[in-house]
Amino acid sequence: MGSVVEAMKVKEVMARVFGVEVAAIGDDASPDTIENWDSLRHMNLVLAIEEEFGIELTDEQTVEILSYPLIKIVLQEHGVELR
Repeated sequence: MGSVVEAMKVKEVMARVFGVEVAAIGDDASPDTIENWDSLRHMNLVLAIEEEFGIELTDEQTVEILSYPLIKIVLQEHGVELR
């Protein structure tokens, strides 16, 4: 059974990992728009998403989540409904 969470929670996790304000995480957020998004912080993002939403990403998903929209898609694949 999935869970329902506020979409803002995803941006809050991203902001915490990248050390920026939530307002800096736009709907198009990606390594192109967030200067601090490097390979180490990407792995920290993977771990933070897994912990926050109680899921385990596949290796493929770990490398796929390179933008806010793609993160939302992967969460939905794991039954996390965003509102």
